[in-house]
Amino acid sequence: MRSKAVVTSILLALACAGLSLNAGAAEDKPGEFKYVGKRSCRSCHSSKAVGGIEFRIWEKSPHAGAWQTLKSEEAKKVAAGLGIDKPEESPACLSCHSTAYGVDKKLKDENTHPSHGVTCEACHGPGSAYKEFKVMKNPDLAKKLGLEPRPGEELCKQCHNDKSPTFKGFNFKEASAKIYHGKKSQN
Repeated sequence: MRSKAVVTSILLALACAGLSLNAGAAEDKPGEFKYVGKRSCRSCHSSKAVGGIEFRIWEKSPHAGAWQTLKSEEAKKVAAGLGIDKPEESPACLSCHSTAYGVDKKLKDENTHPSHGVTCEACHGPGSAYKEFKVMKNPDLAKKLGLEPRPGEELCKQCHNDKSPTFKGFNFKEASAKIYHGKKSQN
């Protein structure tokens, strides 16, 4: 079951046509996991010592640059056609081009910012309770604490759909292969 914050993020996305010293599993209540930002993922998921390359793959992906694309001339033209002056500040755009946009501020720490684009937590859920290495080593516990290890097609389609003004079709199998960042043995 998804946390309330993830469900809220998904509902906000439908409307679209990091490291925190204070966040942690001991402070989280079920359903109130907090978004902690990309820095929390980076520490382990870019370390060769831990076997992580996921963060580096994400950094090169369109998701990492999703907010930045809103500042492009092409995005400004599309937005103008929709009556939107600044797409990089528009709720209609930010709901899909950033993580946790519109989620209650008490469920986000200072390291969660729209300019970071579509981060790990957009797909894998708010990380405050599962971000610790000792939790991530226990997959069942990580899931219990909010981790969505393998987000599915329905989550992607919350943004990749015909309500988006730039939608050109979406093939989940092809798209997920382009951003795949798991272990090869899990294919």
